[in-house]
Amino acid sequence: MPRFKMTIEYEGTRYSGWQVQKNARTVQGELSNAIRVVTGITHFEFHGSGRTDAGVHALQQVAHLDVKTVLAPEILRRKINDELPADINVLEIERTSPTFHARHDAIARSYLYQIARRRTAFGKRYVWWIKDALDVSAMKGLLPKFVGMKNFQSFTADDPEEKSTMVLVQEMQLVEAGDLLLVRMVGSHFLWKMVRQLTGVLAAVGRGVVDPAQAEQWLRTTSDEPARFTAPPSGLFLEQVLYRGDRPRPLRSVINIGS
Repeated sequence: MPRFKMTIEYEGTRYSGWQVQKNARTVQGELSNAIRVVTGITHFEFHGSGRTDAGVHALQQVAHLDVKTVLAPEILRRKINDELPADINVLEIERTSPTFHARHDAIARSYLYQIARRRTAFGKRYVWWIKDALDVSAMKGLLPKFVGMKNFQSFTADDPEEKSTMVLVQEMQLVEAGDLLLVRMVGSHFLWKMVRQLTGVLAAVGRGVVDPAQAEQWLRTTSDEPARFTAPPSGLFLEQVLYRGDRPRPLRSVINIGS
């Protein structure tokens, strides 16, 4: 059975996340329906590198597909795209090793969060607009505190009794791009709502409603407080799934709302 590696982008506003769910429209569900139509095969293996939540977007989600077909990868890609809604697009399909696994073989994930410092008529679905002035220096000063192997139990909705809340965060960046603040987080993996809670706490520090020392303290204790500051899904993008030999993509905004 041939195995294909698929690279996919999607605008997640209309979907209840990546993973197939009963009675809910999902990105994986739309792709699965398109694959069935194109190949005429009902049952096949199709697994993503990980989940994204409702309303979250992806610039480069990766999945692997096991399906019997005589179609060349590029023809398969075009035909699947013809069956997909406009807000999901397969960027690339390539034959890969039968042992390749989209989730298990990934060595890192990169997430991008876009914060808008002004109201925008064009990018509402892709940013979190914060009306208050933000102290960018204070936000940047907090970033190194989250880098390394840390216990992010206070920054997730996952149950620590069911899975480990230890995560290796390899990189945290905050870059100003016109009226946008771009927050990039790169790590081995991320827990449920972790990126949004970290971003929300960063913004709370920038607004002056949370002291940086308190935010750092939440790494050493168990607290429900960070959940109060959870950033909305609209500004969040799965930016890249990295495999051995991959280079990180340049950090840039998805939209431009310059001053």
